[in-house]
Amino acid sequence: MPSKKWILITGCMVLVSQYGFSQNSGTYDQHEAFAPIFYPAFGDEVRTAAGTPGPKYWQNEADYSIQASLDDVNQKISGTVAITYKNNSPDPMPFVWLQLDQNIYKPDSRAQATTPVTGGRYANLGFDGGYNFQSVKIVHAGKEEKADYRISDTRMQILLPDTLGAHGDSLKIRIEYNFGIPEKGSDRMGRVETDNGWIYEIAQWFPRMCVFDNVQGWNTLPYLGAGEFYLDYGNYDFTINASANELVVASGELLNPSEVLGAEEIKRLDAARNSDKTVMIRNEKEVKNRAAKPPKGRLTWHFRCRNARDVAWAASAAFVWDAARINLPQGKKSLAMSVYPIESALDSGWKRSTEFTKGAIEHYSEKWLPYPYPNAVDVAGPVGGMEYPGLVFCSSYDQRRNLWSVISHEFGHTWFPMIVGSNERKFAWMDEGFNTFINSIADKYFNHGEFYQAPRIRSRSERFFQPGSEGIMTIPEVTNPGYLATNAYEKPSIGLQILRYQVLGEERFDGAFRYYIRSWAYKHPTPWDFFHAIENYSGETLDWFWRGWFLNNWKVDQAVTNVEYQESNPANGAIITIENLEQLPMPATVEIKEIDGKTGRVKLPVEIWQHGPVWKFYYPSTRKIEMVVIDPDETLPDINVDNNVWKGK
Repeated sequence: MPSKKWILITGCMVLVSQYGFSQNSGTYDQHEAFAPIFYPAFGDEVRTAAGTPGPKYWQNEADYSIQASLDDVNQKISGTVAITYKNNSPDPMPFVWLQLDQNIYKPDSRAQATTPVTGGRYANLGFDGGYNFQSVKIVHAGKEEKADYRISDTRMQILLPDTLGAHGDSLKIRIEYNFGIPEKGSDRMGRVETDNGWIYEIAQWFPRMCVFDNVQGWNTLPYLGAGEFYLDYGNYDFTINASANELVVASGELLNPSEVLGAEEIKRLDAARNSDKTVMIRNEKEVKNRAAKPPKGRLTWHFRCRNARDVAWAASAAFVWDAARINLPQGKKSLAMSVYPIESALDSGWKRSTEFTKGAIEHYSEKWLPYPYPNAVDVAGPVGGMEYPGLVFCSSYDQRRNLWSVISHEFGHTWFPMIVGSNERKFAWMDEGFNTFINSIADKYFNHGEFYQAPRIRSRSERFFQPGSEGIMTIPEVTNPGYLATNAYEKPSIGLQILRYQVLGEERFDGAFRYYIRSWAYKHPTPWDFFHAIENYSGETLDWFWRGWFLNNWKVDQAVTNVEYQESNPANGAIITIENLEQLPMPATVEIKEIDGKTGRVKLPVEIWQHGPVWKFYYPSTRKIEMVVIDPDETLPDINVDNNVWKGK
């Protein structure tokens, strides 16, 4: 009989044997799963091996001053942007790069060329758009001059007459531009006509600096649609000039309410700031009256948003408007606001939007990190769901659970990637997947679980590992469009749930996740920084998990293969054999039921698979064993459930 040691597991005493050396018929190789080299480089003074920014971490800054005008007759935006760019890097810059996202709508863009003839989610075939530039100038060392620039698809390179110095030198870029507003803006912006006027959802509406970092240098991947954004942080001061009948909402704080709002609306806003219940700011009757007798002239709305990576806005004469207070940790407050057309003003729909916004943000603020913006604006319109700092676009058609889910998700993006500023264009899972994960926790807590649905992890194995499925570490444009939602959203979310519930436990995981968020708030982490952070805080080496779940597409298949009684007597206990048949190891939970109904559980750590694909352990049975089940709660995406159960004769 093998040597034994006693361990206490879930209330029953069990004896665990040494490993068995027999090889199974699966594909598992412990040498690959637990290979000793995982990280591609050692930590340094910029990015530490502890998963935190180092003492010499740096990132550049971009402040924006923008004056824009909405032409609601010709459906066009005109604007001037002044960008103050500060080079905090140790590298002098002979040139800089900017993002020109609107150029995705030019007929000769790479996005148009790579759009299937059948169209797709991001297609705008037939719309001739993109930036038109009236002037591009730079100001450096007190001199203003025309910029020497080149446009390549959705990027602009400006060649500098004088090198921008390292460690804090700055320059100013001033650009005058205009562009036509697409109706279907790659599912991230656009416009739609309602009974009481057009709704405009405006984003990617000014040239923006590309990120220069110590990982890639200049990040200049073109904007093709599926991949989102990678942006530096800065302060935004911007004005929107629009027809007087338009209500304008935007990221950040409205600085001139007395110039653009009526006295009664200002009074109602003040009431909303002190109310946990939704307060109407502009009701349906008032919207209809304005539509019947629209005010003449134009108004200029002035906004400011600090320490953000982007801003967006919306405008419409059709907006119903309501608001309520958001209660944040340490007594701080913010304001939840919703704007939506009369067609969406349903008790089961957008009349609950502000309630949903408030509930989601209060939960995320308490659980992870406080919400950073003075307002949280939810806009109903043509965009199904898209996030920006302090403002999101959600479908005007959504109701009930669908509306809660999209609001919770889009405002969840405040934490990923608005606060934790990962590179979405390369690593969609670091914002979509992490956000989907925190959404699953919020579902359980909002309104006593009104919309909560327990995760069905085992049932997702068929989707995760179907023929043609891809690994999570695939850039969005390379991912099969039909698999993007699984790859970027669901599978990374399920992976974090497995870590939280099966590997680390809630307390250790939540602490590690907060450590990651707070370490990288308003900074630029890589996947390796995330892996390091979770491992260092939790005290666990998780390379086997990162390697299998994120870097590869390894499958899970645990099995119960045999039960033998000691000396052929059930009263002496049993030796139970389990196997790991696929390449991804996981901790094992085994439930044993004896013929008298007595049931016990054994929880075994992932390290049992370091010795090979077969593990035997002693269970102190007193009667014959009727059934043994591995993963009894269906918490793993096991690809073959037929071998999960052993039944006695």
